[in-house]
Amino acid sequence: MLKKLFGKKEAEKEVAIFAPLTGKVIPLENVPDPVFSQKMMGDGVAIEPVIETVLAPVKGKIVQLFQTKHAIGLETENGMEILIHIGLETVRLNGEGFISHVHEGDKVNPGDKLITFEMNIIKSKAESVVTPVIITNTAEMQQINVTETKEVTAGQDHILLVRK
Repeated sequence: MLKKLFGKKEAEKEVAIFAPLTGKVIPLENVPDPVFSQKMMGDGVAIEPVIETVLAPVKGKIVQLFQTKHAIGLETENGMEILIHIGLETVRLNGEGFISHVHEGDKVNPGDKLITFEMNIIKSKAESVVTPVIITNTAEMQQINVTETKEVTAGQDHILLVRK
C-alpha cells in the first residue's frame, strides 16, 4: 500500500508536454532570436507550424494571456510554467491576426483550443512563424527531455518530458 502511495507521487512529478501546434520541431538553439536560442526565458523547443491553431499542451490553468494574443502562459498542477510564443517579433502586430479562445484563469485540458492565428499575416508582417514553447521556471525542474521527433501533430505527440 505504501509503495502505491509513494509511487503515485513520483509519477505525478513527471509531466509530458504535448505539441501545441502541428509542424516541424526545431531545437531551441536554432531559433533565430537570441532571447529564445540562448535560453534567456528558459528551456524548451520550438515548432514551425503548418496549421493555425494552438492547443493546450497540458492540463493546467491560463495564468497569462498577452493583450496582443501573440503569447500565452500556462501553469500545471505541479507548478510548471509554460510559455507559448506564437512567432517571433509578433508583439508588434498588436493582436492583428490572433483570436483567443480562452481567458486568464480558465482551466484547460490537453487538446483544448487556446488561440487561432492567421499565418499569412505573421509571415508578411513579423520575423517568423517559429513558435517557442518554453518552461519559464526551468531552474525548478530536475530534468527536461526534448523529443527527437522531427514532425509533430498538435495534441497527439509529446515534445517535452519534464521532471520537477
